[in-house]
Amino acid sequence: MFKYSYNSLVYHGEDLRASAERLARFGYDAIELVGEPDQCDFGQVRALTADYGLEVSSICSIYSAERDLGHPDAAMRARAVAYMKSVAEMAAEVGAPTIIAAPVANMRIRELGSREDEWKWAVEGIRAGAEHAASLGVNVCIEAWNRFESYMLNRLDQAEAMRRDVGLPNVGIMGDTFHMNIDEADMSQAIRQNGAALIHFHLADSNRAAPGEGHTDFEPILRALHDVGYKGYLTFELLPAAADPFGVMRRGGGQVFFEAYTEQAIDRIKRIERKLEAEAWTE
Repeated sequence: MFKYSYNSLVYHGEDLRASAERLARFGYDAIELVGEPDQCDFGQVRALTADYGLEVSSICSIYSAERDLGHPDAAMRARAVAYMKSVAEMAAEVGAPTIIAAPVANMRIRELGSREDEWKWAVEGIRAGAEHAASLGVNVCIEAWNRFESYMLNRLDQAEAMRRDVGLPNVGIMGDTFHMNIDEADMSQAIRQNGAALIHFHLADSNRAAPGEGHTDFEPILRALHDVGYKGYLTFELLPAAADPFGVMRRGGGQVFFEAYTEQAIDRIKRIERKLEAEAWTE
């Protein structure tokens, strides 16, 4: 019913071959790559995914402080658009159907100017990047982050409003259960209300660990995704519960996110998937 991917963001510093081997061994369909085109060997990606029978599900763009599509500084916005276009080119090179876009930099939790102007600039930037992506056969999904990481989009309905303003057929939205757990009143209801626009989806438990480690109930979430006819990948984006998760990884922490959580994540969610399939057969 669903296709499964794992965001290599958490495999910080690991050789791509080791990541690909692990995902193939645990039954994943694809890998999500980190959106740093200058650090990616496209030929290696193509060779390793072919060797291990994987696809590249998506590119997880990194909207750091110097990549801000809604920034009042026009030069900053231009750099962010150029970055978005380079990520679309990366996706085309490695065969990924989708790239992720965010309207403002991660951890920008307040306006720097007019909220209306920043929305307009973000829409214009996403549209410019998405037009280039469309010429390459690549889709763009707009992601909403929780209120502690972004002020602009915190819920699926807000991402959907921005998608409508962008107004391009290759632009959709994505959900992420870690963010949704904070800012959606009802995650499954949000999926049902905005499901027609969903083209990508991230899974993580309430503490951003593997399903089963927090308090998120994934059964109604998967049921809602099934009911709206979601056809994209379910991608696990798991990170250590720290203000600086990559610092944790650099210091050698978070080892459970490699073998143990990679296996646990897909096992727990596939167990729910099998239950839903069994219910469908008895209806």
